[in-house]
Amino acid sequence: MNAIDLSGQVAVVTGGAQGIGFAIAERCVASGAAVALWDIDEGLAAEAAGKLDGKAHAQAVSVTDPDGITAALAATEAALGPVSILVNSAGIAGQNANVEDYPIDEWRRVIEINLNGTFYVNKAVVAGMRARNYGRIVNIASIAGKEGNPTASAYSASKAGVIGLTKSLGKELAGHDIAVNCITPAAARTRIFEQITQQHIDYMLSKIPRNRFVLVEEIASMVAWLVSKENSFTTGAAFDLSGGRATY
Repeated sequence: MNAIDLSGQVAVVTGGAQGIGFAIAERCVASGAAVALWDIDEGLAAEAAGKLDGKAHAQAVSVTDPDGITAALAATEAALGPVSILVNSAGIAGQNANVEDYPIDEWRRVIEINLNGTFYVNKAVVAGMRARNYGRIVNIASIAGKEGNPTASAYSASKAGVIGLTKSLGKELAGHDIAVNCITPAAARTRIFEQITQQHIDYMLSKIPRNRFVLVEEIASMVAWLVSKENSFTTGAAFDLSGGRATY
């Protein structure tokens, strides 16, 4: 594992209790940061924080609740200090169905969590970063946001929106020492697979030239550099982790 210096930094990782979020939180702690795990599952967040050598703060919050996010930010900064790193990892896959059959309520749920939730958290955290003239933000998008996956229109659209949001915010903050980027990984074998059909899992694997799913540790490695001080120039970009799938 390459050494990344995040000492003195305070990171918020949404969806940090498990999967990609937890792997990122674990890498941030190993790199010297204090980390707040923001997750809707309070018990799971507390359990996950206990695995991080007492260097993590568990915070129950829904990314769909702007008032709750404001309160979570205040509680996090009271416990750990000003937030200098934000990783938006909370998200869901949603149902698999063709567009004409896609339930409207499910569409709204996926967009609210994946896209609106990312917006709400960025909106809350950015003001403090701007005031301090420092911050590193990584939004977790997906290769589906670039290419679109059949029977996953809501997920694909939400992640395309995250890419657009990232590019817009990166330009807004380019005059500050704040980097805003996103990553577009292929699927990782986490509990999100429980939300999707085996047929869709097989489809995603068939599209990856490396013929395997990305490891959460590989995602965390890229994110660790993106949230470091070394990433002082690149902003508003989408970084590929698709195992060769991406065509642009």
